[in-house]
Formats: sequence, C-alpha cells, structure tokens
Amino acid sequence: MYYSNGTGALNSQTVAQLATPERLLFSSRSIAEVKESVGRVMKPHSLTVVDERHKLDAKMHFLQLGEVSLSRLTYGTSVEIQPGALEDFFLVQMPLSGHAAIDNGIETIDSSQELASVLSPDDEINMVWKPGVHQFMVRIPRTLVERTLVGVMGHQIDEPIQFELGFNWKEKTEWSKLIPYLVNYGIHADLVSKQNNLILSQLDQLVATCLLSCHKHNYSNRSSIKKTTVRPRHVRFVQDYIEAHLNESITSEQLAAIAGVSCRSLYSGFKNFVGTSPMQYLRDLRMGKIRAELLSGQAQSVTGVALKWGFSHMGRFSAEYKARYGESPSDSLRKA
Repeated sequence: MYYSNGTGALNSQTVAQLATPERLLFSSRSIAEVKESVGRVMKPHSLTVVDERHKLDAKMHFLQLGEVSLSRLTYGTSVEIQPGALEDFFLVQMPLSGHAAIDNGIETIDSSQELASVLSPDDEINMVWKPGVHQFMVRIPRTLVERTLVGVMGHQIDEPIQFELGFNWKEKTEWSKLIPYLVNYGIHADLVSKQNNLILSQLDQLVATCLLSCHKHNYSNRSSIKKTTVRPRHVRFVQDYIEAHLNESITSEQLAAIAGVSCRSLYSGFKNFVGTSPMQYLRDLRMGKIRAELLSGQAQSVTGVALKWGFSHMGRFSAEYKARYGESPSDSLRKA
C-alpha cells in the first residue's frame, strides 16, 4: 500500500520504519488513557467517540528529533478532538488514509491523503477524525518557527504567524522529500549522542524553513521576506557553534573571539540578520530544549533539566519560563 503519489514522499516502507514496537508510545482502548498519552506529547484536550458502532482502538508511534517530533496516530473509530489553541507549537497533519474534518475557527477543510492540515498555535481547533484515518504528524515548536522567520526577514515579527489551514503538501517537492529523510535519520541515528547536537539543530531549522517557504502564511507576501538577506559568515558560524554547544558555558566574548570579530560587530550582525542578540539567541534555543524535554517526559525534574541547559538560578529561570510560556516549569513537567 502506498501513501504517496509515487514521488517517494510517504510510502509504506517509510511509515513502517516509524511504526515499530520500540516507537510505540501506547496502544489502548481506554479513552482516559488515550487522552492522557496523546496529551503528554501534544497538549491536554477533549476527546469524544462519535461513532459507537466502532470500538476505540488507538495507537500512537512517536519519534523525537531535537525540538521537532514525528508521530503516527490512529483512533480506530470516528472521534471528535477539541484541543482549543495549541499555543506552543505548530502541527502538520498528513492523513495516510481516510478523512478528517478540521476546523480552525476561520475555515473548515476535509483533510485527506491529498490535503494536509497545518494548525497554527492561536487557532481554536476542533477536529472530527473519521473511522480508518491514520495521521502522520510533524510537531514544530512555535519558538523555532518564529526565530526562523525572524532570521529570514532580518527583523522581529509584529503579529503571530498564521498558516493557511489546507496544505497541498504533495505538490511541494521540498516538503515531500524532507519527511522520509527525517524518519530515516531518526530511526538510524543515535539521537542521544552528543555528536548529533549540531545535526539535530540544523534539522530543526530545516523543517521550520521548509514549512515557511513551502506553505502560505501571513508573512509570505511581505516584501521583506522576498528580499532575504544572506547572513554574514561570522553570524552563521556563531549560530552553528551555539547550536552545537548549547549545554556548555558560553559568553559573548568567547563567541566574538571564535568568530574573529569584535563583540560590537557580532552583536550588530545578530541584531541586523537574526533579529536578536547572540546571548538571547542562546537563551531562546535553551528554553526551547527545556520546554521540549519537560513536555515529552524526558525530564526527571525541573532542576535537573534547567541545570543541564545552563540555567543555574532557579528563581530567575522559573520566572522567565512562565513569562514565555504562560505556565511554570513544574506545570509543564506534570503534563508529561
């Protein structure tokens, strides 16, 4: 059975690589267990069985790639899902089979193998998955997409990023070829290896860049995004260095010395081409990693994960985390 149009996008072999016992997050017929398990890697939500003639028989396979995660989910029957606003992430849902009615409060689409859905963080989402629908999903943190767009445009964004709901992903070669690559890499790579930090960070960036370039959003037609400026070499070099050494002690003076420029030149380069300072860029990346670990269940404690990513003052860390995400780190950990 093929799930693609023959372009090598999402074929049965690719899907089978993800749907293995070691990637099985859960298999359950209990609606309470299903809600809790999906909510742990996505967000808490309302789940209602619509068609009582079919039994709930849900399965979810899951793969974490840096900040981005891939999953395959089916419920086995028709269900209504009401997560409300996703808040912290974008979600691309590509049906492998079947149909789903997706409503974001502005429009409703009939999502199928030909038409994916892209859920934006501020959308008020309501979905009805029909019997037999299997969704392949890509979860991308909001902060990752936002800082990627800032880097592309060269200045801060002035309103939330909003993608069109319907996504003809098979017509976009870059996206359709990227997905099987992500699966293949994630299955075969040692994702906990320190040597993979840089690769995973670049893959995260690639996913966000690819979605921004392939699918229409409210910044697509702005002249500033059409005139993308190539980042100077020293800025790109420092970004790569930061992403490869995220959990190490880093100072602005050290970054300037590594890049071979003055602190002032490095600061100006980041502000002009990334939209933020080097040290704030570092904090943003670290916060994104912490958020992903707390919500995915990888973290044993808030203190442990904060120290791991370079935050030693728990009071300041907790205050910054809550200001950024609207909840305390311990609240995020309890969701896992």
